[in-house]
Amino acid sequence: MSTFERTHPAPLLPLLYEPMVRRALEEDLGRAGDLTTDSVVPPGATARAALVTRQLGCVAGLEVGLSAFTMLDPSISITRTTRDGHMVAPGDSLAVIVGAARTILSGERVCLNLLGRLCGIATTARAAVEAVRGTHARITGTRKTTPGLRIVEKYAKRVGGALNHRFGLDDGVLIKDNHIVAAGGLKPAVLRARAAAGHMVKIEVEVDTLEQLDEALTLPIDAVLLDNMPPDMLREAVRRVDGRVITEASGGITPDTVAEVAATGVDMISLGWLTHSVPVLDIGLDFDPTGTRKPPSGLD
Repeated sequence: MSTFERTHPAPLLPLLYEPMVRRALEEDLGRAGDLTTDSVVPPGATARAALVTRQLGCVAGLEVGLSAFTMLDPSISITRTTRDGHMVAPGDSLAVIVGAARTILSGERVCLNLLGRLCGIATTARAAVEAVRGTHARITGTRKTTPGLRIVEKYAKRVGGALNHRFGLDDGVLIKDNHIVAAGGLKPAVLRARAAAGHMVKIEVEVDTLEQLDEALTLPIDAVLLDNMPPDMLREAVRRVDGRVITEASGGITPDTVAEVAATGVDMISLGWLTHSVPVLDIGLDFDPTGTRKPPSGLD
């Protein structure tokens, strides 16, 4: 078993993703349902369809996407041919869906929108993790997620092998430049945060100069976010920290520069592009003509 498989996150509970899938179905079906399918496909027709990837990628969110079908019709039969965390090649099947043709067609776009996005995130995260392999750095995502989809997008990053930064504003303190201005300085900002935070809450401070870093290291913090620093400055920042707090590089890091940043010795690299700029993985739904059946005469 590989390290990647050992650290694979537990599957998401349906309770966490079903509300967003339901909202997506409601958005797509609107007030009158699927006009095209309901007018073209007889109500008793059945079909067999396969989810097929057109690109190399990492699977993530399979159950999230498939729930679009079972939410419309619990009697739909689904056979999964892979699982989250597995790599797939062009032409590989992810699942086979058998049941009412109307249901499969009406749930198709919601399934593909969600599944393509989550697989794209996992694939991109996995590439970033591979790019820094052999270094000390770990890849982490940010809160730059699609509104309403944060829980599944952060799950997809973990499937790809990356870690997650804060889930939201309520599970960690990150004092950034505007907080420092509003608080009247770095020291009062940190001391107020330390007085207010519980013993389980970590405090991280954003710095963009070595002078700010030196000041931050005199304060009771747990991590420093080294913002928009070039590699030479990052290397010097890591030297000055000398393991006293966690070092995190952030800002303007791209797939082309992530390995160079990792080589500076930072502990963490946070990448907003894991979600805000990631391409979707091309996945399609292909009907099997031999597995599609019209209803008996008189039922349509």
